[in-house]
Amino acid sequence: MSEVEIGRGKRGRVTYSFDDVSLVPSRRTREAELVSLNWKIDAYSFEHPVIAAPMDSVVSPDTAKTFADAGGLAILNLEGVWTRYEDPTSLLNEISQLDPQQATARLQSIYAEPIKAELITKRIQDLRESGITVAGSLSPQRTAQFAKTVVDAGVDIFVIRGTTVSAEHVSDGEGALNLKEFIYELDVPVIVGGCATYTAALHLMRTGAAGVLVGFGGGAAHTTADVLGVRVPMASAVADVAAARRDYLDESGGRYVSVLADGAMGRSGDVAKAIAVGADAVVVGSAFARGTDAPGNGRHWGLEATHPDLPRGELKDLGTVGTLSEILHGPSRESDGTMNIVGALRRSMATCGYQDLKEFQRCEVVTRA
Repeated sequence: MSEVEIGRGKRGRVTYSFDDVSLVPSRRTREAELVSLNWKIDAYSFEHPVIAAPMDSVVSPDTAKTFADAGGLAILNLEGVWTRYEDPTSLLNEISQLDPQQATARLQSIYAEPIKAELITKRIQDLRESGITVAGSLSPQRTAQFAKTVVDAGVDIFVIRGTTVSAEHVSDGEGALNLKEFIYELDVPVIVGGCATYTAALHLMRTGAAGVLVGFGGGAAHTTADVLGVRVPMASAVADVAAARRDYLDESGGRYVSVLADGAMGRSGDVAKAIAVGADAVVVGSAFARGTDAPGNGRHWGLEATHPDLPRGELKDLGTVGTLSEILHGPSRESDGTMNIVGALRRSMATCGYQDLKEFQRCEVVTRA
């Protein structure tokens, strides 16, 4: 690993974003129809590894079904408007009309409404009745409070997602979440993150998580780097966590933990690069927020933008390019890699000569000089 001198008293690693790396074809190519995108976590299998991010601008109960029908997985944000309001449609329409430069205060007031356990139960049960794989997310701060409600309602995959999540959280209050004990007691697979370093990922894997989310501060709607100064370029972060997965596989005697790249993937090429540097699947937000049938109507925001004291995100006006199904599977009317994400991934793998996702993780990459 190369280091540079920041000054006489500090050195730092050189790291890379997805924009800094490119894929290198192998000695063979193959027909795109011969490429398999099948992905599995725990007992749940999917036709492709593209997951819709747990953001109110992307996933609603209706769009969760849309993603499932398209062969994928969507994660419902269980701290979002759908668990605070019986029918948030009018509020989502209002958000879509807000001036992004003046939206923070209104977002804070909308999300000041308390989360209701009965609505968590209702949303999860409604999704279960539709016959899809149900994934829901909570922040680490809310997990202990609502975990029983979520599991009793019948969630299939439990996601603990925060700006950064550690296995060792230091607190002077009672009730701090002990991830290892918590995950051990659950009967459902848990995905946890974000993290961005080898050491942090290894600690999360040792808690018993089925998957680890990689990334913080790099999403289109995040301002974490500006507010907290925290950011790790995604190509390096995913590669580091993939190394932790490899070493944990040996340490645990064969237990495989999925690595999920989460953030900084607004174009189909970024998705391909994320898997090539080691991800098993990707969690995508901004690309899907551009769906004509997305709940944000072309606007994009995350929970970080609604924090009552220190917002670390913003409302972005991304516009729309096509339906969610078209963004996933085409046909594309754009030439910038923002549509037909699954088709582009398949074509990338075929061009580089790889037949499945595991093989593609071995793809050679080059960096900018």
